[in-house]
Parts: sequence; structure tokens; C-alpha cells
Amino acid sequence: RKQNLFQSLLRDLQIEGVPLLGCDANQVHTMSAALWTTMSELSENDEEQRACLVLEDIPIGALQAFVDDFLVLKTQGRLMANLKEMSRISVSLVGKGVGPALLIETTTRTEEEKAEKNARAAAVGNPDEGKCTAAVKQFVDRMVIKEQTCPYTKTPDIAGVGLEAQGVTPSAVAYRFSATTDACGALSAFWNSVCELIATPENQLSTTLLSLPGIGSGQSAEAHDRFAAVVEIVGRYLCLYRGDGMFGLVHFHPAYERNLIEPKNSAAYGHLPPQSWLRPMLTKSGNLNEAENFTDEQMDHSNYQRRSPHTVINILRVSQLNAAAGPLSIFDLDLGDGKTEKASGLVTYTRNAIRLGNIDKATLDAAVDAEVAMTK
Repeated sequence: RKQNLFQSLLRDLQIEGVPLLGCDANQVHTMSAALWTTMSELSENDEEQRACLVLEDIPIGALQAFVDDFLVLKTQGRLMANLKEMSRISVSLVGKGVGPALLIETTTRTEEEKAEKNARAAAVGNPDEGKCTAAVKQFVDRMVIKEQTCPYTKTPDIAGVGLEAQGVTPSAVAYRFSATTDACGALSAFWNSVCELIATPENQLSTTLLSLPGIGSGQSAEAHDRFAAVVEIVGRYLCLYRGDGMFGLVHFHPAYERNLIEPKNSAAYGHLPPQSWLRPMLTKSGNLNEAENFTDEQMDHSNYQRRSPHTVINILRVSQLNAAAGPLSIFDLDLGDGKTEKASGLVTYTRNAIRLGNIDKATLDAAVDAEVAMTK
């Protein structure tokens, strides 16, 4: 009876002119790629639209989890203020879960919403993939390799070097690109990159750097807020299905500022440790001179390890992160006043803070500006 009702509801939707999109996804990563790609296509169109995504091989519980979280997201003003295009999208289970199908609906874009969409497009212009990729490679060469912010990358094209004893074979870095200015488009590009990593053996593809120049384009406070909101939901929907057990994320933006990332004084997935943790981390690592004598401006130089030419998401395999960090990477950090937090990456983050703190701000700014200019 339930199956008959489900088929009847699908026929009704078809009669109403709603496209029925069959999807053979049988894992949450392929489901997520299909879902966000469909949402992106509807989001780009200004007209009221509906589409039904039929996912026969995905448990209803997994679909319900997405529907519930998306409903919650739309009530969260801090995020939605910078994800305005999502306000016109709704996702529901067909027949309240009588069968494995999602109904995606959009309302007609208002004049105000059209202006917001056009402003996003105008801010980035027409980004060139070749120029953007060259700029990111220059950033990797300068910051990751020459400044050694990651000791296991020796060239912009190969990662995992030096981890052979831990069972990691050095292999290619993938540079992927999407010109989208739409948050759903960014999620689509992200999940398609995840699918590629899962489908490709680790000894052929080590990690992916996904360029999103249309997300938070520029170096203004508004651009940074947009970047922060989009990468937060990228991490949120990866964690929704426990994808953080397979992949780690590292987020980059030309105006990256850890003090502007929520939560400001707690760990944030894909981001640097809070700035307020740096002096305690330096103390913990035995770098007492820097902990006591570095100025606040020198401490802020730590942000430059994340200041890329445009928004970039590095998708890393957890197997490689574990090999690099070792079994004792999590530690208790004494923040003073009786406060203790779990932290990680002590050696890497303190080393980077010291190295960047000893470079003058003008030199760091000039390097970022030069890489940003490469994308024009």
C-alpha cells in the first residue's frame, strides 16, 4: 500500500509538470552531489520551479536528516544573512517520507533578490580558470612550500611527500575550479570533488584544491562574511553524514581573519585555531620568548597562511592527516583562568606562527596582492 501511495504521488507531480529526476546514488556522497547540483540548477533560475529527486537506494532516514537540517539552517539568521539565495529554496520529503524522494522548490526571485544575485556576479566578473589555478599554485609554492607551512608538500603538484614510512604514497594534487557565485553551486562543486577523491585511488590522487573565486569575491569585510558562511555549511553538510571521518578541510580566503570566524574562541572545522589560543600554544610548545614578546600584530600574521588569491577549499584525506599528525596530535591546552580546551596541530601551528610573525606585514601583504592580481 505504501509503495502504491508513493507511485501515485509521483504521478501527481508528473501531471503537475514537475520533473522526476531518477538518481542511482547509493551512497551519501553521490546523493549529496546529485542533491546540491539539482538545487544549484534551480537556484540559478529566477523563476519559480519544482523538481523531484527520486533516490531509490538511499534510506529515508538519510533524506530526512538533510530535510531537517536544511529547515534549521533557514532559521539561523547569522548564516542566512550571507546565504540569501537559499531563502527561496525549500526541500521536503515527498508524502512526508512515504517513499525515497525529495521535492525541491524555489519561489520567484524578487527584485531585491535579483539585485543581490547580480551584485555577486559583478563582484567577480568572468574568472579565468587558467589564471586562477596559476595564482593558487603560486600561493602554494610561496606559502606552503617555501615557508613550509605544510612540511609534506614539496611541489605544487605532489602531496604526501615524507609520509612513506606511514604507508602514504606521494601522489597528485588536483586543482579544481568553479566560477559559481551561488552557495548551492559551491556545495555542488565540493561534493563532486569529494566523489572524485573517493573514486580515485589514493596513490593516484592525494588531495584536491577547489577554487571558488565567485564565493566571497574580493577582500572586503562583506566578502569575508560570505566566504565564512559558505565554507561553514560545506563543513556542516560533510559532518552531517560523518564525512569528516574520511576528509579534513582547510579553508582559504584573501582576507582570511580567524577573529572573524565563528566561534571566535573555540575550534572551527577547517579553520586555524582561535587567535586567543596562540600564546598558550606557544607556551605549551616551549617557545616562551615568542609567547611573551610577540606583539598582537605579529600574532595576527598567522592569518597569512590562509590568505590565498581567492576562496579555496583544500579537501584532505583523513588517512594522510593521521599519518602526518601521529597518534598524540590531540592535547589539552591550558588557556588560563582554569580553562582547558582540546587542541591539535601544536608543532605545525606554532612553527607557522613564529615564522610568519617574523616577516613584516608589508612583505606579506605585497605577496597576497601580487597573487590576487594574477587572477585578473
